[in-house]
Amino acid sequence: MKKPVSIVLVGIGGMGSVYLASLIEHRTSGLFHLEGVVDPFPRKSPSFEALRVLDIPVFKSLEDFYSRHRADLAIIAAPIQFHGPQTCLALSQGSYVLCEKPAAATVQEVRQMIEASKKARRWVAVGYQWSFSNAVQNLKKDIRKELFGRPRRMRCLYLWPRDETYFRRNSWAGRKKDGRGRWVLDSPANNAMAHDLHNMFYVLGQTWDSSAEPQRVEAELYRAYDIPNFDTAAIRCFTKENVEILFYVSHAADADTGPVFSYEFEKGIISLSGRNSDITARLSDGGEKNYGSPDREPLQKMWDAIGLVQSGGRPACGLEAAMSQTLCLNGAHDSMPRIKSFPRFLLIEKGKPEKRSISVKELAEVLKECYDRWVLPSELGVSWSKKGRAIDLSSYGDFPGGAH
Repeated sequence: MKKPVSIVLVGIGGMGSVYLASLIEHRTSGLFHLEGVVDPFPRKSPSFEALRVLDIPVFKSLEDFYSRHRADLAIIAAPIQFHGPQTCLALSQGSYVLCEKPAAATVQEVRQMIEASKKARRWVAVGYQWSFSNAVQNLKKDIRKELFGRPRRMRCLYLWPRDETYFRRNSWAGRKKDGRGRWVLDSPANNAMAHDLHNMFYVLGQTWDSSAEPQRVEAELYRAYDIPNFDTAAIRCFTKENVEILFYVSHAADADTGPVFSYEFEKGIISLSGRNSDITARLSDGGEKNYGSPDREPLQKMWDAIGLVQSGGRPACGLEAAMSQTLCLNGAHDSMPRIKSFPRFLLIEKGKPEKRSISVKELAEVLKECYDRWVLPSELGVSWSKKGRAIDLSSYGDFPGGAH
């Protein structure tokens, strides 16, 4: 039997609590040993009492952990602004890394992580769980085999209402930077729905573990909530192969819709109709294929990472594949650096002050029409819309502004 993989889990709130619950549940599997967890506020975790009972060490910082322990695998589920520094630290200490999505807030951080990975000769997996699912991997195989012919255009719509508690859950939600000036760029496109933007680049990757690269982007970024960053976006991007990608997301629509997507190819259309639904393909010759739900195996990424440490190989989604989403979003911010607020007379407020929700009148209908017509709000002539400028990503340097 192979030696259990020693693991350090960084962050035990949010997605970290999901990892932790599964690790505790499967602690007797013999596949791994949880060497310790890192969190500056561990008592907030629903699993804190279980950690105490199981005598699993808790550390305030990753530096503190590595001063006393070693780990084969670091699972990093900390806030976005810590992904880069903590990944690089873990690599320098000889650990492989599974980092939650997105890889980092900026492309320059991702590039630093790639260099650290090469230097350490250790891989970094990025936790876009769809990329590790059987549904997406089988779909990608068929795309690469040209079952559907050449890609033409892709679109995704995802409306997920949130209330004010979502933006108050921590000190960086809905912000461009945290209190110390570190880039976060937290938004629906870089957090809750980041998977759906990444997936359009990922399934077009020319190899099983790569993504198509964005070439140019224009974005319309809006907000209804009193936050520094956007809660609503309409983004158009073109890949190097000139495939058009359209992405519509909002936390401020009065409808809960999505993810809904349609990927158009020469010989067929691939679609998804909502959460937990199956990815289906309809070919122009009348044939159909069902790939199953990409949400069926949300923690496959963790089990894959543990298995790869033991057996070798590369993860399905690494830093290079994940950077397409980061590059697209960095360019989107450059396209509209000043977020446009929706007119106050369009805002609809509901609920108690501490749990107030805000929606924009007819926003869901506007974004659905944009999705149906393959356009941005400004191209519909919507009164509140504003067109962003086109950003060339072909030789993009550092965010913001793409300067080298």
